[in-house]
Parts: sequence; C-alpha cells; structure tokens
Amino acid sequence: MRYTITRTTILTVYAALILVPITVVIFGSFKTTPELFASPFGLPSSVSLQNYDIVFNQQSLDQAFLNSVMVTSASVFLTLLLGSLAAYATARIPGWKGWLIFGFLVLGMSIPPQANMIPQYALFDQLGLLDNRLGLVLINIAVGLPVAVFILGGFMRTLPREAYEASAVDGAGPMRTYWSVVLPMSMPSVAATAIFLFVIQWNDLLYPLLFINTDSKKTIPLALLNFQGEFLTDYPLLFTGVVIASVRSR
Repeated sequence: MRYTITRTTILTVYAALILVPITVVIFGSFKTTPELFASPFGLPSSVSLQNYDIVFNQQSLDQAFLNSVMVTSASVFLTLLLGSLAAYATARIPGWKGWLIFGFLVLGMSIPPQANMIPQYALFDQLGLLDNRLGLVLINIAVGLPVAVFILGGFMRTLPREAYEASAVDGAGPMRTYWSVVLPMSMPSVAATAIFLFVIQWNDLLYPLLFINTDSKKTIPLALLNFQGEFLTDYPLLFTGVVIASVRSR
C-alpha cells in the first residue's frame, strides 16, 4: 500500500512537471505578449490565430521543417548503417583486439562537441561544406557514430556465439551473417539507437548555428531563433513555432 502511494505521488509530480510547461506553451501561442506576461498560466482571453498566421506566412517554417527532416533522416540512417557495421566488426574480432578497437571508436563520446568547434569550422571551410546541408549530415554522423557503436556493440556482444557458428556452417560469409542473422536479432537495439539519435539530431542547435547562414537552409531549432531579438523575445510567436514544430515532428 505504501509503495503504491509513493509511486502514485512521484508519477503525479512528474506529470505536473511535464504538463505545466506544455500548457503554458500551448496557451501562450494564442496570446499577445502583454497578455502572456500578465497571466502566463491563465487561459487566453480570446482564441486568436494571428500568431499562427504570422508563423506560417512570414517566417517560412515549412522550409526549416523540410530541412530538419532531410538532415535528420539522412544522418540517422547513415549513422545506424555505419555504426552497426563497426559494432558488428568489433563483436566478431576475438580477444583484446576487438575490445581495443571498440574502445577507440567510442572514445569520441568523451570529447565535448564545443572543444572541436574551431578545427571543425576550419576543416569545413576548406572542404566547402559551410552553409551546406551535406555538412550538417556529415557532422551529425561523426558525432553520433561513437554513441551508435557503443549501444549496438554492447548488444551484439551479447548475441550467442552459436548464431555466428551456425551461419558459418551454412556457408554464409561475414556480410551475409551481418545482414541475415546479426541485424535482425539486433533490431530492438537498432530501434532504441535510432530514437536516441533522432531526438538529439532533430533538436540540435549548436552545429546549424555554427555552419548555416542562409535562411533557406536553416533547421527548425535555428529558425526558431528568428523570434528572439537582441533586447526582446516575442514569446507568443516563439511558442507558436514550438507547437507547430512539435506537432509536425510527430
């Protein structure tokens, strides 16, 4: 009984922590700036779609949404492909050599992205990848690959050795074993990694802010900065953009 009450209390508090900001954002998208500051938690005095009209017709979030879809989809797919191949290779290499390569690949997780911004910017400038969606895809792959190898490699090492041996007895080579045996058995780990990477790369602001300058190439997080000025932030428009981006990402 005590356990049930404690669990219910914790879940109730957790739900409130999530619902309160969501409610403020949704209600705020229908308010004016003075009304939002006067009553941030209250209902809007009147339901007005003016903010949505401004966002749709003047801020070009459609292009930003399309950019986010293209960049994130390509980044997640290629990261999963390369990460699963690398994880499979480290799982198949026996002994300390496999662990050494695995540790080297996941070492990138220990390096903060901010520490690499200057050399990355200089390298992308030399390669002509600044202000380019391809550059965002490549940097997302480079940043996400250690995470994918860490998750997928840990899972693939738990697969029974008998599966590899049975595949070899049937005459399957390494790539056939990867595609027909290892990858299907690793789908739960692949799905979890895909969700994790999607959330990170969809919400990423650092690299688009560093590499993208043209409005037509901005992603959703970067486009939402248009509602924030040097001295004033139009929170109702910002909340409207967040609502639209959240609904479309579903």
